Amino acid sequence: MKSTSLFYTLLFTLLIVSCNTTKNIVASQPLKEISNFEKLASVKSIVKIEKRAPSSHFDENYEIWFEQPIDYNDATQGTFRQRVFLGFESATLPVIVELKGYGIGSERAGELAAHYKANQLSIEHRFFNNSRPEQIDWNTLTIENAAKDQTTIINAIRDAIYPNAKFITTGISKGCQTTMAHRRFFPNNVDASVCYVGPLNYQREDPRVYQFLKNVATKIDRDKVEAFQNLCFENRATLLQFMKNEGANKNMTWEFGVEKAIDYTILEYSFAFWQWGVPVGNIPSQSASVETIYKHLIDVVGYGFFEEQAVDDLQPYFWAALTQQGIYGYETAPFQKYLKTDAIYKFDWAFPEGVTKNYDLKPMQDIKSYLDVSAEKILFIYGEYDAWSSTAVELTDTSKNRELYKFVKAKGDHKTRISSFSTTEQQSIYDIIDGWMAN
Repeated sequence: MKSTSLFYTLLFTLLIVSCNTTKNIVASQPLKEISNFEKLASVKSIVKIEKRAPSSHFDENYEIWFEQPIDYNDATQGTFRQRVFLGFESATLPVIVELKGYGIGSERAGELAAHYKANQLSIEHRFFNNSRPEQIDWNTLTIENAAKDQTTIINAIRDAIYPNAKFITTGISKGCQTTMAHRRFFPNNVDASVCYVGPLNYQREDPRVYQFLKNVATKIDRDKVEAFQNLCFENRATLLQFMKNEGANKNMTWEFGVEKAIDYTILEYSFAFWQWGVPVGNIPSQSASVETIYKHLIDVVGYGFFEEQAVDDLQPYFWAALTQQGIYGYETAPFQKYLKTDAIYKFDWAFPEGVTKNYDLKPMQDIKSYLDVSAEKILFIYGEYDAWSSTAVELTDTSKNRELYKFVKAKGDHKTRISSFSTTEQQSIYDIIDGWMAN
């Protein structure tokens, strides 16, 4: 009995020693660090990840695909895949979220991410470019559904990689509209926002555009723009033939016909001229050749707003503009002798084939109310001469109390960025954003 008792005592001692030794070995070996790729792969709604070559200052660069509901109020609509780029620099640095109003054009760092050497999350807008399902129920393309897309993605990326980082949304033009809408529906989803050159239209064809074009810059400059449009109409027959020839050579067609296309192109000239900051000195003289006139017209306006394939690519833009976000029309009264009408030319033709919808005033009014009453920590950048500044956000007397700011670049255009301002003004802008990053 004694030998048996001694055997079990020795065995128990060996087991204790063995366990303690194993614990010491385990404790001496650090746990394997989970990679960002593995963290992303654990996100339920992410269905595809590709690690790409580093870009800009980012140490890691990823293309990510999220599976998203087509309609958050109706699961029977199914899902679509939404494309995202993530430029990773550090888990503790701020994340600049670029909310695209269209597709993703580049994975390089934007102005804010480059300035702060921060992380960047770029979210392609639903139904644009690579984030477009084969079949679209256009009624599901709403600013609310888009805001829910963005919130889903931001929350997933924050939880997976950046639980303690600041998140700042930013967007340009329609991306600015997208940023405002996201904050209106989810005001606390991010820490602050920087919006560039974004309109806030109150009607489908907002008449403030017409007033702007009648008052922008100097009368001498405005007269030169209108004189060029008159010159185009005087040479319309030849310009029309040039457009037909270009269509044949480049396999371009116009959904509403080339005859209408040349008229819309000439009417668009004044808006595009001020939008893109074309130098007045570039306007051809009255004695210029018709070839020179046509080249300048197309250099300023391009084919991308009216040509059939381009319109198909921009269909989500036109749908949003015509149903919720607003656009503009063209006043024809100054050219009545050529067009035989003084009616406003509109974009009704840009609806998807067989589908139309009344314009809903409420969404933009909701955003206006949000900005007027409760919005916090948003900075707006505009160019004074940009045609889209005709419907720029107007801040109220209480705005500064809520840290809403607006900077307008004198004579600036749609390309206006923080870097467009003087060194002193840039410092003032970045001082505000620095405070948001720190608090």
